[in-house]
Amino acid sequence: MSEENSQVDLKTRTREFALRVIRLYSSLPKTTEAQVMGKQVLRSGTSVGAHYREGTRARSNAEFISKVEGGLQELEETQYWFEWLVQSGVVSEERLGPLTEEANELTAILVTCAKNARQRKS
Repeated sequence: MSEENSQVDLKTRTREFALRVIRLYSSLPKTTEAQVMGKQVLRSGTSVGAHYREGTRARSNAEFISKVEGGLQELEETQYWFEWLVQSGVVSEERLGPLTEEANELTAILVTCAKNARQRKS
């Protein structure tokens, strides 16, 4: 797969991830606790793709790495809030499983992107 195709695929995956996070938020109970956690996961989960997209327009390798690492931070935060949604009993682990799995896969992909960019830099 060419680098251009992998960029398109990752843009699509991060957009789909954001849409799934939006749907999750929309389905949460209207309790204060669920809405507070939901807004946190909504913010972090939808910004992963924005960071990656910004990275694809980076003016330098260092800027690309910075944007990808920003996306990784947002994924880590998203997973943190997923854990709290489950641990607090707001969402079942089974229901959140596929979304958590996608977050793990996106994390692995972005780690590889940053690693490959660092190798190109040196």
